[in-house]
Order: sequence, then C-alpha cells, then structure tokens
Amino acid sequence: MSQQTRQLFGTDGIRGVAGEFPLTTQSTYLIGRALGHDLIRSTRTAQAVIGQDTRESSRWIADRVAAGLVSVSVEVHSAGVITTPGVAYLARSRGLAAGVVISASHNPWTDNGIKVFSGDGYKLTDARELAMEKEIFALLQNPAAAEGVTGTAPAPSLPGEAGLRHAYIEWLAGSVSSDLSKMRVLVDCANGAATAEAPELFRRMGIQATFMQGAPDGKNINEGCGALHPETLAAAVAESEGRFDLGVTFDGDADRALFCDAHGRVVNGDGVLLIAARDLHSRGKLNGEMVVATTMSNMGLEIALKRSHISMLRANVGDKYVLEEMLKTGATLGGEQSGHILFRDGEATTGDGLLTALRVMDMVLRSGRSLAELAGDLKVFPQKIQNVRVREKVPFSQVPEIQRAIEAAERELDGNGRVVVRYSGTEALARVMVEAESEEKMKALTAVIAGAIQKALGV
Repeated sequence: MSQQTRQLFGTDGIRGVAGEFPLTTQSTYLIGRALGHDLIRSTRTAQAVIGQDTRESSRWIADRVAAGLVSVSVEVHSAGVITTPGVAYLARSRGLAAGVVISASHNPWTDNGIKVFSGDGYKLTDARELAMEKEIFALLQNPAAAEGVTGTAPAPSLPGEAGLRHAYIEWLAGSVSSDLSKMRVLVDCANGAATAEAPELFRRMGIQATFMQGAPDGKNINEGCGALHPETLAAAVAESEGRFDLGVTFDGDADRALFCDAHGRVVNGDGVLLIAARDLHSRGKLNGEMVVATTMSNMGLEIALKRSHISMLRANVGDKYVLEEMLKTGATLGGEQSGHILFRDGEATTGDGLLTALRVMDMVLRSGRSLAELAGDLKVFPQKIQNVRVREKVPFSQVPEIQRAIEAAERELDGNGRVVVRYSGTEALARVMVEAESEEKMKALTAVIAGAIQKALGV
C-alpha cells in the first residue's frame, strides 16, 4: 500500500497535537485496542513493551494505549522514558510481539505521536498500518462496542523500567570494540529521551562527556537545541577552544544524531554516511559497494562517494523507506541527511542516534584522523529547503501552476542541480528543496516554486 492511502499513519507512525484527534483520550485507547487485535491475530499470548519521550503528554498517552492493549489481553511492560530505537531493541531481543513508542521525535512539545515496531524490531509495514486504521475508524464509528471491555495483564515477567533501559545500554556498549576513553565529547540531549540513557552509556564506555540540554521539564524538548538546532551545539564546541574532539546532538526520541567537529562545523547525516561508507568499504563490509540515501541527500555526497568507487541509491524520504531499499538490495549502510543512519552490519533494525554516536567515535579513533579530516572533502552544493503550510495534500501533478514552476526550474538547472518537491509525511507541509551550483540561483528557484504552492494550496 502506498503511504498516500493511509489517513492516520504517516512516514513515522501517527502524529498530531496531544489532546486533539487522533491523540484524544478515546482515540489513543482505540489505537491500543486495534494494535492489540493485530497482535492477538499473530499470537495468542501477545506481549508488548511501551516507552516514551519527555513530553508532558507522553505519560497519559502511554497509559491510554496500554489500557487499550490490556483490554484485549495483551501483556504490557513499561520501559518508561527511553529512546525509540531502545524500544525496537527490547521488542526484538525479548521476543515480544511489538514495541510501542510515544513520541513526536523532533516536533514541538505540544505534538505527540505513536509509532509501532513489530516483534522483529522493524517498523510496521504500510499494509499492516492500513489494516489497523480500518479497525480504528470502525471503532470510532461504534464506540459503544469498545466500552466496558476489560482485560487483565498477566504478572510482569520482564525487568522493570530501569532494568529494561540497562539491557539496552549494555547492548549498545557491546556494539563497538574500541576504547573510547580518550574521546572528549560535548553532548546535546535535546531535553528528550536521550537524557535517560546517554549519561549512563557514555559513563559505561569511559567517554569524557559533558552534557547540555539534559533537564527536561515536559515542555522544553527540542526547544532551541538538539538535532533540529545543531548550531547550538556547534557554537558551544567552537567557544570551548579545543576542549572537545567533537560534539553530538540528538533529536527528541534519539533515533538520529548530528555532529560537529572540534572547530564547531556541523557534520550532518550526509557527512556521517560518507565517513561510514568509506570505513566499511575499507574493511570489506560494504555490501555491493553501495549506500542507500534519500532524495534529500546532497549531490555532493553522491560525487564524494563516486570518488571512492561507491554508488549511491536514493529512496523516498523516511528511514522506513531507506530500510526497505536496504533490505531489497542487501545494502549494509543507509540513512538520511537529517541524521537517521542505519547500520546493517550488526543487529540494529532502525536508526539509532546513540549507536551512531558510538560508531562515529569508533571510526575517528581507528582512523587516527579527526572528524574534520574524515569529512573534509565533502563539497556541498548550496541547498535550500523551504516549508509551505498547506490546506490539503493535492498531488503536485494535478496543479498546473505548481507543475509548470517545477519543470521550469529543472530546465534552468539543466542537470547541474536538483529539485525535490514533496509533502511531509508527518505534518501539513509541502517541502521544496533546490540544489544549485550558485546560492543565488538556488534561492531564486526555491522562492518561485514555494510561491506557486502558497498561491494554489497555502493556508
């Protein structure tokens, strides 16, 4: 099923404003019931783990989803505040039917979301999400059918919240073999889920880490910090005058990470993909000598990889679609410019910011080169991404004035740049991305296309 056919699920689960549909007290309970029925169809004694980020709405949404699961006799275990990939790991390693995460990732604190991993640690397929949607809407039309149904979860058989988080941390610690105790790192936890694991993990690895944005209050997640604002970390590293080897910053649920070098220059997901691809290639672990990126990755990455005799495939935006392409082609490395990096040379099944941070430090130490040196030859084409809020997501091909603006831009670039216009999978936004050899041309073409979208579909 294509993502356009789904109404509730976007590229990364269900998202919205907490307290408004589809994240009301009723709908979150019914989402839990629909998921529970999906799990019970697969196994009669289904168990699930649920985790959350630090938003003030995350606890009550987690409780409502858990109540819906329990109402159809799914046993639910809470991991408390934990990263999204931590839940994926627990679902897979504990042999559970599913892992549920309450988080809206990089969105503002007023938003929240529900994303689900199956028992193998992978995000649900589009077809499975669509089947759940049908049941959710059927329950919404007949809420009386869901009233008064109760179920009792069996006695917990897994460790408590602290034990589950510790198990995830131990798995991460075993993912790299280098002694990281020489690394001096500034860490921005985005006042999000990373605050629950990053300090313990970095202490466990002996990393000389200093933490910032690690005091969540329910409303400050991603606020002027984290992977959404890497300039905050970069400025702090630059001002430290050589105190740190690098900086790492996570998003709200820590499934992605961005970096800065010792001089405070940001290294995004494209830079990490280049460094990791060359490292795996040098050790004979880059299957097919290829990397899976997305339509948003810069042309500069493609050119730099080609110099190292590595090809780049492009998938749709969304780490689940990157993973689909990786599984189809057998690629061992993929990711997004935004910092989702998928390493398939180990056991990871989703992007994991903490794992990416350890892997990058490991590469720096083994290479004997700084992060700046490793990413130094990535020459980035000027790129601009402009968001336009829209009333509805009409296919661009069906709006002549938008289609004309896109085609005119592509003719003007004549192969020396790229135009990507798409809708966000999680928000009512159109995203216009233009790459060109000159910044002036990039800005001009972006403005023309964004203006056409605003005029035809803007709020």
